[in-house]
Amino acid sequence: MSDWHTATAPAKLNLALVVGPMRADGKHEVATVLERLTLTDGVSVRLSEETRVTGFADDTLVQAALEQMTARADGSIRFEARIDKRIPIAAGLGGGSSDAAAALRLSNNLLDEPLAQDDLEAIAASLGADVPFFLRTGPQLGTGDGTTLADLELPRDYMLLLAVPNGASKSSTADVYAAFDARRGETGFAERRAHLFETLDGVRASKDLADLPPNDLASSPLARELLGLGAFRADVTGAGPVAYGLFVDRDSAERARASLERRVARTWIAEPG
Repeated sequence: MSDWHTATAPAKLNLALVVGPMRADGKHEVATVLERLTLTDGVSVRLSEETRVTGFADDTLVQAALEQMTARADGSIRFEARIDKRIPIAAGLGGGSSDAAAALRLSNNLLDEPLAQDDLEAIAASLGADVPFFLRTGPQLGTGDGTTLADLELPRDYMLLLAVPNGASKSSTADVYAAFDARRGETGFAERRAHLFETLDGVRASKDLADLPPNDLASSPLARELLGLGAFRADVTGAGPVAYGLFVDRDSAERARASLERRVARTWIAEPG
């Protein structure tokens, strides 16, 4: 066996998520602002006689990523991955996508002829809309089906409080989008997307992030409570159920956490990574 190669896999935050109509490929048109967080999983990869993943029994994406890399190497090499899971699953924080991106990077570095970034991102896009984001650095604007990315310059001098409501369970992404379609949530997409782009152009300080439009897919009373506890922006990330609040400093976030802690299932303090 070869030595393990290890990387961190950060959680992601949708600072905004504007969703439009279904495309011809069955995916939805979106415009989303993506930020990575200091809340991370750990992913290790090494060469192996068989492709396998340990440490997280519910994984599918890392296995698929490694199988794709083996196929690119014409089946001549295989990989083993180990996941140290810390990002909550099915929470809207993109942990599985981030793990897959880390596995792609690590396995690519073990190839005799590593793939170019464009090729790696094409594999990532085939695995899921969030995966290519984790191959980039810094905040990104995702458009199209979410895999068309553009660098953003955004302030990052704030703290986050993440919270899971008591009794919350995440519906499948397919179910969340089906509910969106059923309520004709795509109506007004062009106007909401234009508002998002206009707001991004005006962001100069962290508090300007408060003007970003709300998440089109999911909402939570907990977000309103976070605003009441001093957050300058609060919303739900991805398809939920995690709610987040942005605070000016750690002390403010910790005070809000203390107020919530006995009334929610779990909380985390993080910052942009």
